[in-house]
Amino acid sequence: MRIFKSILLVFALAGTSFAAEQLGELELLPQAVAGSQGIFISDVVTNHSGQPLPRILLAPAPPVGRPVYLSRFQISTLFTKAAPELTCSNWIGAERIKISRAARVVNDLLLKEMLTETLQQESVKERGELELNFNRAWKPVLVPDDPLSIKITDIPTSGVSPNFICRFDLFAGEEKIGSFQQPLGAKIWKEIFVARSNVTRGQSLRDADLTLERRDILNNRDYLTELPFENPYVEFGQNVMAGHQVTPRVLRLKTVVKRGRMVDAVAQDEALMIAVRAEALEDGVPGELIRLRNIRSKKEFKGKVKDEQTVVVVF
Repeated sequence: MRIFKSILLVFALAGTSFAAEQLGELELLPQAVAGSQGIFISDVVTNHSGQPLPRILLAPAPPVGRPVYLSRFQISTLFTKAAPELTCSNWIGAERIKISRAARVVNDLLLKEMLTETLQQESVKERGELELNFNRAWKPVLVPDDPLSIKITDIPTSGVSPNFICRFDLFAGEEKIGSFQQPLGAKIWKEIFVARSNVTRGQSLRDADLTLERRDILNNRDYLTELPFENPYVEFGQNVMAGHQVTPRVLRLKTVVKRGRMVDAVAQDEALMIAVRAEALEDGVPGELIRLRNIRSKKEFKGKVKDEQTVVVVF
């Protein structure tokens, strides 16, 4: 009776007025489930007249895991107070109804999915595809059957790592279910370049047998996802074994101008272009600045290597 009196104090109308009408015979169900918005008349009875029942709020929803039991008389009284303009010709059915809160279980699979999605968006971002594993069993939690969300409250300052503790708040709708922590193992997957067969020092990048392979790069900062295959002057400066990743330090630009070699030194000023033969005084790779000597005047100057035959004079 105390529960019944409390419910009567907090009942609310749905905000829609109905014309006075006879609903016919209403049958009380033996048990029902209520959502977070509350207990509605359509949740607890069956209307044998076939007429759709208006959405009338009888009482607040019970807490998760704590069902309420109301008699047919209590339901009738709540209904009359909530919608006095509606009448029921007869109440039949169960003498008492058990009303439970609609709920769901947050198990390890669901939580892992939510944590992965949130950490991917907030921490890992475009770095790669995050994979999480639980380092300790998760005890399932019963929560209201409302949209679920989590808010990360603490992870290491270094971010996601192979083994770390994640602290978070769990919400069902606007209701905070609680604060939790979970030890996690993590990997970040990304397609990176690896050697499909052995690569030797001095081999051209274009000729190397390379492929993209999905690998964990969480603790790997020295990888490549793109390579300048269009540049004919890129070569390997070190041997790379089959199955090993290609790193920036194993690549180099090929020396295309050798010391003592004769090249065309080109100077251009707007529409005017002058080319002279010059001797390279240093080895040079494309884009590198080297010293040159004019073979006629014997004067030295500097130029930027363009290719095997051409050096652009720098003023």
